[in-house]
Amino acid sequence: MPPVPPPTPADLEAARDAVIDDVLGPDLDVLFCGINPSLYSAATGHHFARPGNRFWPALHLSGLVPRRLAPYEQHLLPGYGLGITNLAPRATARAEELTAEELRQGAERLAHLVAEVRPRVLAVAGVSAYRLAFGRRRAAIGPQDEEIAGSEVWVLPNPSGLNARWTLDGIAAQMRLLRRPI
Repeated sequence: MPPVPPPTPADLEAARDAVIDDVLGPDLDVLFCGINPSLYSAATGHHFARPGNRFWPALHLSGLVPRRLAPYEQHLLPGYGLGITNLAPRATARAEELTAEELRQGAERLAHLVAEVRPRVLAVAGVSAYRLAFGRRRAAIGPQDEEIAGSEVWVLPNPSGLNARWTLDGIAAQMRLLRRPI
């Protein structure tokens, strides 16, 4: 699939509330879960597509994939045992536009998806959203004390470029911890 040209401002506005498909496959080692698609991602149809989002470079630096993939190559992820979904399916300009109820409903939907797909690890990218969605006010980055449908749960830093508190290397280091021990 070739790269998609950058969306126009009209494309971005038209993408508001759109939904993009999950990237799933059999025998997933890690199912990454974003908060929700950005307007840019919804306009292109690719997860973590906004320029400045550090998901794809961090994924490569972590060693989970052998080269840096572009968002339009998301279909390759299941071949590496990886998938992507979101807590809230609808696209917004900023995650803050989501309601607490949407995030809680997303946690319920996610639990059903994890029970169906059965990844080894569910990795939620965004500690604040995780805390609200799952009612875990003290959750921190890293492995959680709970499992969902038999899958380990990890919380990763949000890879958005707006999350200046975490560097690319720091996000990649957290992702590296998800690798299956050899």
